Amino acid sequence: MTDFQNRALELAAQQKSPEWLNSLRRKGADSWSAAPWPGRKTEHWKYTPLTPLQTAAAGSWGSSEGVEWKQDIEPIEDMDATRLVFVNGQFVPAESSPLPVGVVQFADTDADQQALVQQHLGAVVDSGRHLFAALSNAWTTDGLLIHVPRGEKLAKPVYVINVATPGAEPAISNQRVLVVLEENSQAEVIEHYVSSDAKQNGFVNCLTEVVVGNNAQVQHYRINLEQEDLLHVGGVHVDLHRAARFYGFTIAQGSRLKRIDYQVNHRGEGAHLELHGVYLPRNKQLIDYHTNVEHCVPHCTTNEVFRGIVGDSSKAVFNGRIHIHPHAQKTLAELSNKNLLTSHNAEINTKPELEIYADDVRCAHGATISQLNETSLFYLQSRGVSHAEAMSMLSFGFINELLNEVPEPAIQHYLRPRLAELFGRKSGKIGQLAYD
Repeated sequence: MTDFQNRALELAAQQKSPEWLNSLRRKGADSWSAAPWPGRKTEHWKYTPLTPLQTAAAGSWGSSEGVEWKQDIEPIEDMDATRLVFVNGQFVPAESSPLPVGVVQFADTDADQQALVQQHLGAVVDSGRHLFAALSNAWTTDGLLIHVPRGEKLAKPVYVINVATPGAEPAISNQRVLVVLEENSQAEVIEHYVSSDAKQNGFVNCLTEVVVGNNAQVQHYRINLEQEDLLHVGGVHVDLHRAARFYGFTIAQGSRLKRIDYQVNHRGEGAHLELHGVYLPRNKQLIDYHTNVEHCVPHCTTNEVFRGIVGDSSKAVFNGRIHIHPHAQKTLAELSNKNLLTSHNAEINTKPELEIYADDVRCAHGATISQLNETSLFYLQSRGVSHAEAMSMLSFGFINELLNEVPEPAIQHYLRPRLAELFGRKSGKIGQLAYD
């Protein structure tokens, strides 16, 4: 094992958890210790070296006590939601809304809720395929359960703010979320990841599992806007049952190491997946999105759209796979990945995949890599727009279509000025373009 694997096991052994979670933790630790460490010959990690983890300074288990973090955090405002704040993986009740019925920390669950958690936690994700899911299992001392009973709808969106900030040394944290929607239920969940400006913020390992029951529907957002020194590995793993609907939107800036996996399993006929994503690395950052959609049954649909703007000397990786099983007839699946390089030093490795074993399907996939259109740049400059401002406006326009389709207006209003600033806005032109 590598030094990091050994340190991770030592941290797991030091943590205490409810006894009913110990079986999951032992299995996770066994899988983690037995797994080979990914290298350049490991296909799923070919373009994303884990060197930053191996060379990072040893950190301590995250704590919310004695750390300053509020001045660095800008939450989403103007949204009537249940706000839950976690600092370095630890729940902060004083900064959070009262928990509604069905939303509870693992440590506070009753017998029925514990049975629900034991049934689904670690069952949606395949820890044999996803190395850091095994680590998450080993590190799970607590987590958040969002349970919506049959025929009900969460009165408000659940807005989870995950703050990473160091204390005396880099903080290591593990965030676990389990969402269980029973038949004909509905929920909206927003996961927002932020970090302080401090250097050496540490390592965050976050895993979300979503079980969408028959004819249930969930709107899920994953917003990663941490500082670039943070090391972040995360995943969203979803089981869709008969006529279930999962609408997902994800946006991420890069960092020294940022890897996000989406795994969606069509378990019941008539299920639908709508997944949109935007990634925006710059400087010398890295961002890696891996998505895998398993069509296991007939009559299911998938529409997946990802767009990336890669600037400076940054690097992006996108691997999107759709797997059509032999019995998954009448499948309709589409995957699109478009990338814009704004620098000659920027790099993108994109690999859309279709693996089809059924003959009565309609599937399409494609990827493009391009630079800003010189004619459009010339046109804007001829109208008095500076070269830098023209590049910013065209870059913003490249992702604006996906932003316009975000169902939650408060998230749109939160993202637009921050993305305009990211693109180096020098006037109000980008903001005006966004609403035209």
